Amino acid sequence: MNILILGYGKMGQLIAQLSEERGHSIAAKINIDNRNELENLDPKDIDVAIEFSQPEAAVANIRWAIERGIPVVSGTTGWLDQKPSIEQLTLSKNGAFFYASNYSIGVNIFFKVNEFLSKLMNETKGYKASVEEIHHTAKKDAPSGTAITLAEGILKNNDELKDWHLTDKESDSDQSLPITSKRIDPAPGTHIIRYQSEIDDIEISHTAHSRQGFALGSILVAEWIQGKKGVLSMDDYLSF
Repeated sequence: MNILILGYGKMGQLIAQLSEERGHSIAAKINIDNRNELENLDPKDIDVAIEFSQPEAAVANIRWAIERGIPVVSGTTGWLDQKPSIEQLTLSKNGAFFYASNYSIGVNIFFKVNEFLSKLMNETKGYKASVEEIHHTAKKDAPSGTAITLAEGILKNNDELKDWHLTDKESDSDQSLPITSKRIDPAPGTHIIRYQSEIDDIEISHTAHSRQGFALGSILVAEWIQGKKGVLSMDDYLSF
């Protein structure tokens, strides 16, 4: 495949490295400093765009690719309030757009474990749920997209909780799920789900040891998306 890298920070660099190790070619490596180079590219020479940029650049990057018929695999978080417009654009252009808050296979298994546990805890009274996430200090958005996905998995299976809130912001509602966000170097990502009661605590967690699982997952999806159309997700890729 000929891959366009949209966002060439640490993640983009690792994606480029692993892509070439798997026999793929890099059409271009685009970041904030050379975005004007997009206009010199021939979309016919690009098989897929892998987008790990910044929240403020993600929408423009994705739109550029979708409008030119290039499938997009996106992992940038912090812009999802605009995701419905991207999905609409994808469908109107008969394109392909794949989004995941986390491309690690282990994390996506963790998502399913979290949902299963939340269903069990919904039938058990006396426990208070919470989410904690720890990332490196360069991560700009808080909470992480992964933490939000975990929170959504709890909310959809819990009859009492209605929304979530960051613990550094006040919430007077007992129906709000607290999320604690910590930024500590060099942590690539830890997510903890807790259910606490007066009798005992139940806790599940996922800890990433490096970015490699995230990067490789996005490349595997980019290989898989070839020839596909529509708005796609990890459920489609993993067939859960």
